[in-house]
Amino acid sequence: MSLSPPLAVAALALAGLAAFALPGARLDPAAAQDGPVLVADGPELPGAREEILAKNFPSLQAAFDAIPAEGGVVRLPPGEFRIESPLRLARGDVRIVGAGPATHIINDNKTGEPALLLSHPDGIDVKKADKLWRVELTDFRVTGNPASGPGVHAIQINEIFLHGLSVSEHGGDGVRLDYCYEDPRVADCLFTYNKAAGLNIIGCHDIVVSANHFEENQDAVLCTDAYNLCMNGNNLDDHLGRGVVIENTYGSVLSGNMIEECAAAAVTLDRDCYGITVSANVIAHNGAGVNLIDAHGCAVSANTFTIMRGDALRIGEGSGRITVSGNNFSDSYLGDGQVRRAPNDRAAGGMVAVSPKELVVVGNLFSGLSAPATDFRGDAPRDVVMEQNAVFDPPADADANADAATE
Repeated sequence: MSLSPPLAVAALALAGLAAFALPGARLDPAAAQDGPVLVADGPELPGAREEILAKNFPSLQAAFDAIPAEGGVVRLPPGEFRIESPLRLARGDVRIVGAGPATHIINDNKTGEPALLLSHPDGIDVKKADKLWRVELTDFRVTGNPASGPGVHAIQINEIFLHGLSVSEHGGDGVRLDYCYEDPRVADCLFTYNKAAGLNIIGCHDIVVSANHFEENQDAVLCTDAYNLCMNGNNLDDHLGRGVVIENTYGSVLSGNMIEECAAAAVTLDRDCYGITVSANVIAHNGAGVNLIDAHGCAVSANTFTIMRGDALRIGEGSGRITVSGNNFSDSYLGDGQVRRAPNDRAAGGMVAVSPKELVVVGNLFSGLSAPATDFRGDAPRDVVMEQNAVFDPPADADANADAATE
């Protein structure tokens, strides 16, 4: 009996694998999703632990409870899983992995509790020696309801890693990281329609937030009482409140982000922020742009502020020692005398500084604005340097000179 061409190829492939198999190994066609693999006959690899397949347990919580003290992997199958109380994980060195959006956890809780609670049993009061380390959540979907709490609430988890999650429609934050101090990472996740922040970071250190999407949460990202936030390559759109809010944090960088259509400010720095760079972002069509309420020793550089409905950059009287350089403040001008936006949607704000002090404004371009390019308010400027800025097509009632120096 001859084999059809596809079966013949498969048979040859199996024969080739068998020819190169190590002594004592056998082929197990059912052991891998993507094809047969070699499985050794004889003793198992020392130290190896079996993966936990949640489909073999009566509930997701039972699968979580089966993780040994040393940690392990829990594989969540495709399916829709409704819960009314939090799934609790109290182990470290754990990976929870799903089947992408086909794994859907739905939080039906109506009393403000999260879908997933990652915490030592002692919660925020856990002793330093007992803190949990290295928890990874990846490749599944979590949704809530207006009366539920956060999607994921992690408390005192060091080196937490979230990626490939879809977190939507929760009554609280999408993800809340409470004092997950060492090296939290959030990458390539989707945060949508949460009633509070998409991502709320509290008391963390050496934080990476990269390549995520945030859509129509109340605020996109909150980062408070923290250190060293590195937020790059994210897309933020259509938020009902603010975009990125950073408070009581230092040594951080926001770069290469797209921040559009926030009802309030795209970026806010407040409560003793210092040593932060806001650079190379596109900040478009928000209620306001970058708002430095209480910030010192910060740089705002190489950003594109376009069609801002409010102040594109506001430096409050509580801020100082700010460098503003290489930014473009613009409307929707397309060249040849043409603008893209309709007459009722052409607002384009400039820079406002309230009682400015120790401020450098160099090499910026202001064009087609509906407000003055630079507007100094409050007390007279003190130790302000303005050089090599350009203003094109200013409003008829604005001063086109954006260069000045004060002692």
